[in-house]
Amino acid sequence: MYVLDSSAFINEYHTDAEIATIPLVREELTDESAYRFDALEGSGMHLHIPDSGTVERVERAARETGDLETLSRTDIRLVAATFELDGTLVTDDYAMQNVADKLEVAVEVIAQEGIDEQREWRFQCQGCGREFDEHHDRCPICGSNLSRKNPAS
Repeated sequence: MYVLDSSAFINEYHTDAEIATIPLVREELTDESAYRFDALEGSGMHLHIPDSGTVERVERAARETGDLETLSRTDIRLVAATFELDGTLVTDDYAMQNVADKLEVAVEVIAQEGIDEQREWRFQCQGCGREFDEHHDRCPICGSNLSRKNPAS
């Protein structure tokens, strides 16, 4: 089963396999992509609402990779739905791909290249330069803003 992100509807993704998504995706769509969603729903696309425990598991994984702050409510629930359905997530979103990889959820990309490796982001203070494993609203040392930093650089 393929679980479709909004980018699948925007880029007119097509497969003959069974497809699913979550109701929140419809809220992100406008114009022709919204009509595609409605047409696929009318022709049998499965709408899945993931269990709250699975959503929490995805949030923990996203916190561990450092992607939690960049993922929307919809993104988290899409990864959770894909996990529960033992499906393949169809998305171009790199943060979703990173979290999916952490949870060993298969991903198929649409219009972009997929990720090459899983990353666990670090956060660096813009003021004092200290680095942190977890995101904070502000640096606990000097109060400056934090930015996400590639752990490889």
